[in-house]
Amino acid sequence: MKNKADIIIIGGGVIGSSIAYNLLNDGFNGKVLVFEKDGIYEFASTPRSAGGFRQLYTTVINMQLSKYSLQIYKNFSKDMAIDGEEVEIDFKQRGYLFLARDEMMLRFEQHLKLQNENGINSQLLEGNELLKIIPELNINDLAGGLYCNESGYLDPYSVMQGYIKYAKKLGAEYVYDEVDSLLTEQDQIKGVRLANGSEYFAPIVVNCAGAWASILSEKANLPLPVVPLPRQIFQFDIEKPLKRYLPLTMDPTGVYFRHEGEKFISGYAEEIEPSITFKWSRSAFVENIWPVLANRINNFEKAKIERGWSGLYDFNTKDHNAILGEYPAMKGYFVAFGFSGHGMQQAPAVGKCLSELIRTGEYETLDLKPLRVERFAENELVIEDAIY
Repeated sequence: MKNKADIIIIGGGVIGSSIAYNLLNDGFNGKVLVFEKDGIYEFASTPRSAGGFRQLYTTVINMQLSKYSLQIYKNFSKDMAIDGEEVEIDFKQRGYLFLARDEMMLRFEQHLKLQNENGINSQLLEGNELLKIIPELNINDLAGGLYCNESGYLDPYSVMQGYIKYAKKLGAEYVYDEVDSLLTEQDQIKGVRLANGSEYFAPIVVNCAGAWASILSEKANLPLPVVPLPRQIFQFDIEKPLKRYLPLTMDPTGVYFRHEGEKFISGYAEEIEPSITFKWSRSAFVENIWPVLANRINNFEKAKIERGWSGLYDFNTKDHNAILGEYPAMKGYFVAFGFSGHGMQQAPAVGKCLSELIRTGEYETLDLKPLRVERFAENELVIEDAIY
């Protein structure tokens, strides 16, 4: 029947589409329905992200997710080709760099040790060594930086479309309508009700609705500590080009910047109330970002802002990490949200591991149980030190 499926996925962004692709690629032969309310992905979080990819984490679980995803992204263009047409995701492995003042270096040394122990190729640079990476950098107030040359940035929209197209090729059906609520019966998920009133039924429902996911879950009295949090990004150009392409660079102030083609993008973790809004303002760039950029790299003093946009984090208010797995009080209801800005980086690994959990009841490739729903009730939070 048209309104019945084996698995329903809510949210057709990079997480939902990675799960759909991995399920079918791993041999699941049931009917997979993906519901996406934004058919052109105009307000979806994936294409509005900054596209950074890093391995510089401070928890083993996040390092494992990034290590696995890195290998997928390195071969993504060829592996996801359809009829010989490669998927160009523009993955630039130009590095990821956290700049540090004196008081930050001891903490970075601890991060480095843990990263190296877990196979992350990171290194701690002294002040003058930073100039080999960014010759124009003002290092007067810097003691050094934590750097990983395998990391970098990519085009989020192309990654998402790569997963969508291949998932469809394997048989996933995409329905471009809004899910309004979950259908439940006692402790068993039954399906979803759309905003237009129609109902679809499946014994397994996976909530990958990003910034909207917790609202949907709350409606079914299945709460999770995730809120929609706006983040602004700005694109600008400069008069005098830099000598080298930039790694994605994080200033001690929390302002980040990187190349975007021959131009640049930048943003920062502004303190703002949770809400669903897509407004952005030039004044935020002029007042909060430009002074930091101009101080850090002289060439940025003459910056011309060209455009900006705002996207939403599905922000986990408890420990800022993904919430993954089956909801303990609702059989068949799986969640994959709360990434707090890491979704793009972790999507390949999350898709693979959720496919395993849903199909077999166990994780195989990576043990993602530390990110389980129950960790909040059990007070076993995953505290990530490198969150911005």
